[in-house]
Amino acid sequence: MIWVAAASLVSWLVLLFGRGWFWTGRDDDSTVPPGPAHWPDVTVIIPARDEAPSIAATVRSVLAQDYPGRIRLFVVDDRSSDGTGDIARAAGDERLTVVEGQGRAEGWTGKLWALQQGLNAARPTTPYILFTDADITHAPDSLRCLVARAQAGGLVLTSLMAKLRCESNAERWFIPAFIYFFQMLYPFRWANNPRARTAAAAGGCVLLKREAFERAGGLESIRGAMIDDCTLAGVMKRQGPTWLGLTERVHSLRACETVEPIRKMVARTAYAQLRYNPFLLVGMLAALTLVFLAPPALTIVGHGWTQILAVTAWLGMAYSYAPTLRRYGQPAWRGLGLPVVAAYYMVFTLDSAIAEYRGRGGMWKGEAAPRRS
Repeated sequence: MIWVAAASLVSWLVLLFGRGWFWTGRDDDSTVPPGPAHWPDVTVIIPARDEAPSIAATVRSVLAQDYPGRIRLFVVDDRSSDGTGDIARAAGDERLTVVEGQGRAEGWTGKLWALQQGLNAARPTTPYILFTDADITHAPDSLRCLVARAQAGGLVLTSLMAKLRCESNAERWFIPAFIYFFQMLYPFRWANNPRARTAAAAGGCVLLKREAFERAGGLESIRGAMIDDCTLAGVMKRQGPTWLGLTERVHSLRACETVEPIRKMVARTAYAQLRYNPFLLVGMLAALTLVFLAPPALTIVGHGWTQILAVTAWLGMAYSYAPTLRRYGQPAWRGLGLPVVAAYYMVFTLDSAIAEYRGRGGMWKGEAAPRRS
């Protein structure tokens, strides 16, 4: 057992000091470069299906931007049954166009096809395009800060990780972990380094330089992608520098009162992250067992050096989780419970694999993704 405890501790030392300091959460948009002399126009596209509870707030927040340039907003009402399109119209003004979405085209995932329909309707000629979700609200200076950063850095993609809702008991336990695990998979410092292979974006808020986006092949080039935001980031990073950061300016309204919506959110893409490879799935589960489950288990059953090494690894885990917990207003002691949360995420990943083999993988708004050939 001592060798398992030692391997777990070494793994945490590598994660803490050798993975882009992912856990520090220091890459954010608190410092924004000065704006350009001329503010470019922006086309905003929102895909929406059955988003009645949030779409009005989202539309109002986009149209209330204190942005000096012109904004055109297109909401794609993707066959909603709850009046989403009418609610959006009532919340908008002359800058808003509601596009009536049609059935998904062959080979496209649901969200990407909705976005493509927005692009088809908008035929944007503006220098920038903003993709944002129908459950996202933006602070009044959100777009201005995004464009200022993009212009100053010559960025072809600028993305903000929305601050997720963290109010229910399920959210307090599982939402900070979602952000933490995302940063572990895609360290922001690596994603923002033009020389690094890592590419990442957060689909709730993605600003694209139109010319680079079209040069990369647009959404057509990623039409079947399950992890559409990070796949798009990979395509765009070949065109120029990209940037992803945490923010307090963009908030998600999506409520998860129980664990089930969080399970669905993770299960939608978890197996795709493993390239639908059962061997990678087994390897990932084994690695997570070593990293997250072994330290508390060996702390309880181990003795001597085994217990010392396991306790050290467990405390290192909790220490790395503390900045994310603090960002979400949660006490640091919850970090000691991260192994339990990680075990749930392992089950969610298994659910993702099972759903894929049952032909129900990649569910988006009740519609499965196209089957892989």
